[in-house]
Amino acid sequence: MKLISGRSLGQARGKVSGKFSEDYFRNAAVCELDPEDLKVLGISPNENVKITTDTGSVVVRAATASQRVQRGVAFMPYGPWANAVLSSETYGTGMPSFKGVEAEITPAHTEKILNLRSLIEQITKSQR
Repeated sequence: MKLISGRSLGQARGKVSGKFSEDYFRNAAVCELDPEDLKVLGISPNENVKITTDTGSVVVRAATASQRVQRGVAFMPYGPWANAVLSSETYGTGMPSFKGVEAEITPAHTEKILNLRSLIEQITKSQR
């Protein structure tokens, strides 16, 4: 699938509550998919999914997209969970690529979504 990231209304509202708030967690640790893609992947709405790219992997909640994405595209709001799977490489442009990143999305039946503190700790440990 192609992964894209961008701003979302829920993510923006959650930031007002604070990045460690439940509201931000609920709205930023999510991946929106086309309903047909959910069926093909064997994923139910609100089920945990693992997103893996060349940069890394992260577990988030799968949501059915309204009209934000088309088939074959997954949308993640800007934030730490998206940053865990998007490269910081800018290739001389000064801006990382937030669109069109190759990603594998699989059900994560037994894996939990890390809260922000745990996600930061995991990323910090992997960079050592």
